[in-house]
Amino acid sequence: MASTVYFVAIPFSRTEDDLVPGQAQECQSANAVAALARAMARINGNVGAVAFKRAGDPSIGEFGDAEILLKAGETPEDLSKR
Repeated sequence: MASTVYFVAIPFSRTEDDLVPGQAQECQSANAVAALARAMARINGNVGAVAFKRAGDPSIGEFGDAEILLKAGETPEDLSKR
């Protein structure tokens, strides 16, 4: 398996009922994705953000579980439902 590691940041905003994810953005490293998540959490309209990494083989569609690297601001308790 040719494993690739993806680093992703996702912002969250609040509706009347829940936190909703925004547009995910990929980064090249753990440091970059953590910095991006911190910035996303402060952007007007967002209440928080999460940075995570996930490894897998996109050619066969197999991926491991995501590993949370950073939570900034207000984020959902259970990210597995997002």
